[in-house]
Amino acid sequence: MNDLSMLDLILKASLLAKVVLLLLVAASGVSWYVIFSKRGLFSRMASSAEKFEDRFWSGGNLADLYESVRKNQETEGLAAIFTAGYEEYTRQQTSGRAAPEDQLAAVSRQMRVAQVREVERLEGGLAMLATIGSTSPYVGLFGTVWGIMAAFISIGAQKQASLATVAPGIAEALIATAMGLFAAIPAVIAYNFFTRSVESMENRYHTFAEEMLGIIDRGLRHARQA
Repeated sequence: MNDLSMLDLILKASLLAKVVLLLLVAASGVSWYVIFSKRGLFSRMASSAEKFEDRFWSGGNLADLYESVRKNQETEGLAAIFTAGYEEYTRQQTSGRAAPEDQLAAVSRQMRVAQVREVERLEGGLAMLATIGSTSPYVGLFGTVWGIMAAFISIGAQKQASLATVAPGIAEALIATAMGLFAAIPAVIAYNFFTRSVESMENRYHTFAEEMLGIIDRGLRHARQA
């Protein structure tokens, strides 16, 4: 037993145990890929949201900001929500048939649709993290049970219960358990972190949409009184 390393245990493990370990390694790899990609996405979205809000409140008019957004080809985050609202606003103004309240409601619907799309994009991949975090321990547990069962079968076949007989199977089982936890723990932590980040960005999007609707509402009221 002293000559056995972890690599030796894995190489000498049963086929089913190797399949379990391979699945857990693959799940861990997918988990870390999602974690790094989502981390980059949230960092980019938070930075772009700050910059866009600074431009939005800089004192310029909505038309100039819209032209700037189109020129820079900004198609995500607050820029996407703003574009959806402004384009619907100009459509309503061009038609001129609807009452101001109906125009505002139409703008609100378009911004809400854009907001939902942006939130859905932020949530992409989180279901995968939740699945890995919830199932990996059970997959590892399955490998653990299989290893212990193999150890007892070995004892029964040899009709003796020495440490040398039991230890490899138990060690194989513990490796499966450890690998299951290694895959699950980062996935669960990342899922909770990104879920809170999504909620924060969703609140930010909602607040921006309400502020823009307030500006448009004031403009419609002013035009009606003029």
